[in-house]
Amino acid sequence: MKKLLAILLLVSVAFVYANEEKLGKQITIKEKTAISKILAAPNKFEGKTVLVEGKILEVCQDKGCWIEIAGAKENEKIKVKVEDGVIIFPKEAKGKTALVQGVVAPVKAEECESGHEKKIDSKEAEHKHDKTDASKEKEAGCCSKDETVKAYQIQGIGAVIK
Repeated sequence: MKKLLAILLLVSVAFVYANEEKLGKQITIKEKTAISKILAAPNKFEGKTVLVEGKILEVCQDKGCWIEIAGAKENEKIKVKVEDGVIIFPKEAKGKTALVQGVVAPVKAEECESGHEKKIDSKEAEHKHDKTDASKEKEAGCCSKDETVKAYQIQGIGAVIK
């Protein structure tokens, strides 16, 4: 009976590891950081390498270059962005759990009406849109909102999709 239990345990452990998809570099950090901690004080984590875990809410449908991971609290999420082609998150990963190691980094962006973010540099961040430029900028792919948003994301280094 003990042999049977040991075999079942080994098979179940092997099954769990067989269903994991490892992407990018190997995860080296053992201690997880809660997404809520990062979002509560992002400047404290800026430039630091962290390990986060959560349910994948969204996956880039174009190149698989980013995912959004849910935090423990309702409506809490953080984007994990990777260099194009270095890691490709599978589109079918949505709804699965991700364990991600990466560096917390600020991203200056403004959210367009289409829901996409446009990266802007510090010079553009100081620029405020006015009504006369709005139509020209909209055609050029620029947003017409008056404010810019400073957001934080994780620059992904390695991930495991479970």
